[in-house]
Amino acid sequence: MSGGLLETENLSCGYERCPVISGVTLSLRPGEVLALIGPNGSGKTTLLHTLGRLLAPIEGTVRLDGRSIWERPAREVARALALAPQRAVQTAWPLTVAEAVALGRAPHRGWLLPYTSGDHGSVRAAMERMGVSGLARRTVSTLSGGEVRRVLLARALAQTPRIMLLDEPATYLDLHYQAELLGLVRSLAREDGLAVVLTLHDLALVAPCADRVALLADGRLRAVGTPAEVLRPEVLAPVYGPNLEVLTHPRTGDPLVLPRLPAGGPG
Repeated sequence: MSGGLLETENLSCGYERCPVISGVTLSLRPGEVLALIGPNGSGKTTLLHTLGRLLAPIEGTVRLDGRSIWERPAREVARALALAPQRAVQTAWPLTVAEAVALGRAPHRGWLLPYTSGDHGSVRAAMERMGVSGLARRTVSTLSGGEVRRVLLARALAQTPRIMLLDEPATYLDLHYQAELLGLVRSLAREDGLAVVLTLHDLALVAPCADRVALLADGRLRAVGTPAEVLRPEVLAPVYGPNLEVLTHPRTGDPLVLPRLPAGGPG
């Protein structure tokens, strides 16, 4: 595929020259949510980190606007790409929410230059959009899991990026927070025109959130398409095994993937 805002071509990525996943060719367009799915160890986070310039490719390339991200200055890439990690290490830092979100302006200001009125405006807008303005003076370490996820998204949004890379944004959240947070992610694509790549572990969350799905397994890209094209028994069973049910959501018509419990029970 070609012509996307962010593209990979024959990409192999991993650690210490040992590929975790190989031969990945993808294209991401503005206003689109792309979900990376696959079993544990399939390379979802490794691919996401390679897209975000945290890992250099072993082979192949990642292009932003048609040019390799490794041929561009790191700060230039950071202004376009924002990564929200799965583990919020800054929860141990003695930072307020406002200070944590303001870190998103570093690609624009560096670490030493004072913030401008435009920087402060971007931080305020990001906190308001993510619903954390009321938490501005709270320290991050006092927040709930759902609140921390919102702060991570606000920090990424404060970068004013064109692309957001989100690693398991719904993990450890209850159903209310999952729906709320993924709704915010969809609105960033639909209303703000951002391109979003996110990894998801729970297959039931994929269809309501994503426009396209990339299925990773056994060190390669197994399928790419709409949720209706990828979330099919014949596509998922070779990867996840037979204990899945793919139903049709009664209201939306989306594919709904649920576990099929083995017959019988204890005793």
